[in-house]
Amino acid sequence: MPIVAGAGLTIKIEKLLAIGGRLESGEQKCLDSNRLTSRRGSIGALVVWFLQRGIPESPRWLARHGRIAEAEAIVAEIERKVAAEKKIALPPPQPAAPEEAGTGSFAEIFGPLYLKRTIILSIFNMAQVIGFYGFAAWVPTLLIHRGIHVTASLEYAFIIAIANPFGPLLGTLFADRLERKTQIIGGLLVMGIVIALFAQSSAPPVLIVLGVLFTLASNVMSFAYHGYQPELYPTRIRARAVGFVYSWSRIAAAFAGLAIGILLADYGVPGVAVFIGIAMIVGIVMIALGPSTRGLALEQINH
Repeated sequence: MPIVAGAGLTIKIEKLLAIGGRLESGEQKCLDSNRLTSRRGSIGALVVWFLQRGIPESPRWLARHGRIAEAEAIVAEIERKVAAEKKIALPPPQPAAPEEAGTGSFAEIFGPLYLKRTIILSIFNMAQVIGFYGFAAWVPTLLIHRGIHVTASLEYAFIIAIANPFGPLLGTLFADRLERKTQIIGGLLVMGIVIALFAQSSAPPVLIVLGVLFTLASNVMSFAYHGYQPELYPTRIRARAVGFVYSWSRIAAAFAGLAIGILLADYGVPGVAVFIGIAMIVGIVMIALGPSTRGLALEQINH
């Protein structure tokens, strides 16, 4: 009996070791897969590093730091390309209002000249990200709650995600023809309308079309506001100011995901649509309160 018991125990231990080995093998495969994914992402970072080397520095920044020759060369090259593209002779440059000398400070973005803009853009960034990432990050789950099978929802979500790069491409058609505020407000308005229709639809083709429309509108909106924000601050504080107001979108994104999960569980897609719709209205109001920039030199906008 002891021999039999010992043999049985040995067999059980061998089975446990075999199971443990399979689990360890599975964990190793998962770890290797994660490492591969991280390496692929780093390849993209390397590509960006090489690309940015070919992007010219801001002539205004160069001029403020005494690198006049470099600034003049960049502006001359831009003028040459524009003249060749339009096939016209550019008018002679007009004198612009001088920008305030000196080094800017972080406190200046809360000063009397820029406090209103800082508050408006901070609130706007919190609102817009609820729609932008609230939909993009949750679209597979939103589709499931509209009656789409989990496998099909991933396929439809992929089709919707493919529309992302086409939004900015679409924006290039009217980027310089329409006021930036109009583009931003138009994008937010379309996002609010489309998410309301999405919450009431269940037919797969309709959900896909609405998802693509929402994605295109959100990217046009993003394309426009990333150009609008820097125009509202002078060169000396531009990077600090844009970094500050944009950081509120990162904070809001962290909490928006949790809020959408709770709303989805308690109220379904209609509850999420109301949440996103309200955020879009807030974003529209904030941008409507912001200054216009069309046809104005940066020095005029900054002051």
